[in-house]
Amino acid sequence: MKQFYVYAILLLVYTTSCKDDKSSEEIKELPKIAIAGLGIESSTFSPALSTEEAFHAKVGDSVFSRYPFLQPDSLNRNRAEWVPTLVGKSLPGGTVTRDAYESLVTKSLNLLEENKPYDGLFFDIHGAMSVVGLDDPEGDFIVRIREVIGDDVLISTSMDLHGNVSERLAENTDLITCYRMAPHEDAIESKKRAVTNLIDRLESGKGKPTYKAWVPVPILLPGEKTSTRIEPGKSLYAIVPTVADQDGVIDAAIWIGYAWADEPRNHAVVMVTGDDKEKVEKGAEKLAQSFWDVRNEFEFVAPTTTLEESLKLALASDKKPYMISDMGDNPTAGGAGDVTWTLKELLARPEFTSKNGKALIYASIPGPEFVEKALEIGVGGKIQAEAGAAVDHRFAGPLLLDGTIKAIKEGDVNAEVEVVVKVGNIDVIVTKKRKPYHHLSDFTNLGLDPKNSDVVVVKIGYLVPELYDIRGDWTMALTPGGVDQDLNRLGYKRIKRPMFPLDSTMTQPDLKVRWIPAADAK
Repeated sequence: MKQFYVYAILLLVYTTSCKDDKSSEEIKELPKIAIAGLGIESSTFSPALSTEEAFHAKVGDSVFSRYPFLQPDSLNRNRAEWVPTLVGKSLPGGTVTRDAYESLVTKSLNLLEENKPYDGLFFDIHGAMSVVGLDDPEGDFIVRIREVIGDDVLISTSMDLHGNVSERLAENTDLITCYRMAPHEDAIESKKRAVTNLIDRLESGKGKPTYKAWVPVPILLPGEKTSTRIEPGKSLYAIVPTVADQDGVIDAAIWIGYAWADEPRNHAVVMVTGDDKEKVEKGAEKLAQSFWDVRNEFEFVAPTTTLEESLKLALASDKKPYMISDMGDNPTAGGAGDVTWTLKELLARPEFTSKNGKALIYASIPGPEFVEKALEIGVGGKIQAEAGAAVDHRFAGPLLLDGTIKAIKEGDVNAEVEVVVKVGNIDVIVTKKRKPYHHLSDFTNLGLDPKNSDVVVVKIGYLVPELYDIRGDWTMALTPGGVDQDLNRLGYKRIKRPMFPLDSTMTQPDLKVRWIPAADAK
């Protein structure tokens, strides 16, 4: 019996020893990665200001809801220990107040401080934020993050291609990428690429890229002229993967930049990161020169004309719906959203008041007092109240809307309350807070049928996919506002000059690579 116990003990010791050896060999400690970021496009040519509430900041585990590729059952979620801090995303708008910026940044830094140290950080930004009294907010933000987490931590940055990459931002990030499509159908794919690159470099032990190439390109064009749906944007962005997918290159990107802010960092940029110096250098210069070579070929993604001519075309058309983009006050590009100039012109047209006239949907105009009165009256009631021009009244004042309430919907994350009022043959959507109308459901949830409307006017630039797919025909109207497409009317004072197309006769610029040092090599 004693011999049996001796054998049992020896077997137990051997088994335990094997398990310990196996765990030490096979179980590796997961990298610890934080998530932080703020995103907004801010027009400095709009009188609007963006406050903290506009960012709808998510904190802690709620941050994961923004990333389908980081859900509990996803591969990337299980490749790291994730520490989501604060991520805020705002509709494009006016310049961010300094108080809002400092509050959001301070909250982010405090959360990062509580949970450090880290191996990596996923920095999710847009890249076109302007802040009162502060140049280059994203550059400022990442420097302050470095002061908390250290220069040795690997940071991977994901951006919108309409963002701006200053040298300061380029230096303090390690891996960086942006969308390759406009409209941004690859937004989630691009963010996933930024995360995957980060984890791959941590798992492999390669860490920071050996080389970061940064090339400023003196071009400043609106997104409506640089869509990747058409040439030359389509072919230009098709070159990006041929550079990015080479051995020795981690990623490559072209930033168009943001045209409606008057800051020195606002211009196009090319960046390539990797470990093969020759491929990184040649790839970056190839992309930059390719961009410059096609600069004169960029055109608006749809026929562009005055509102008057757009309406003539719409009224003569038998295609439904005839879409008109009211571009100058586009809230998806940073417009205040409450410019009434276009709606005033529409309401003055007899074609939209006659009994057999064409039906038009107008989306949309903010009018909180109008909405409050509509809630008191209810659906089916008559209403007479003012809407619009509370923020941007440079081109037209508030409008008196006199009509019948067709629908009221509460609870929208952006608009909060939406009201449809029928004025003549025009269904005007009035919101408590500004809201862009991108999706068919934005209309159908209000009982509207854009597919069968004669004319649909939306405060937007290029049509997003859902609206593009249903269009019968389409023009983009050159209307006034904080994101005026006629850049010469904006009055830039602080951007670097010369700049194409403002200085259309400028000569070949220096498009040689600027080598950007790593944050811990300063």
